[in-house]
Amino acid sequence: MFQALCPSTVSADQHKPASVAQLAQRLQQFADARDWGQFHSPKNLASALIVEAGELLEHFQWMTEEQSRLLDVDKKQAVAHEMADVLLYLVQLSSSLGVDLMAAASEKMAINERKYPVDQARGSSKKSDVS
Repeated sequence: MFQALCPSTVSADQHKPASVAQLAQRLQQFADARDWGQFHSPKNLASALIVEAGELLEHFQWMTEEQSRLLDVDKKQAVAHEMADVLLYLVQLSSSLGVDLMAAASEKMAINERKYPVDQARGSSKKSDVS
């Protein structure tokens, strides 16, 4: 999907959205021009997002933690493209459901700050049992 949005003949910076709203608008225009809205139900978008997340994970399969931190330039670019695919589907999903991603993320961060107070969570990977 990333290549379709940013063909090699056009600089990615020429079309770089400045906000999630601008990205959502660009994605909507992209889908509308191809009559893909008929396929973009929340279920289908969520499924596509998971497929792309799996493709992202595939790049790290069988790597050690250290190797995953030291990606070469080509691997890092491939990972960046998979990350972009995940983001693009997430933005489309949020648009289809009318969810403000920035507000939802801010709300979730506030929840996590309450669930994981610094004095109790610092240096620990233990999952909180507080809901």
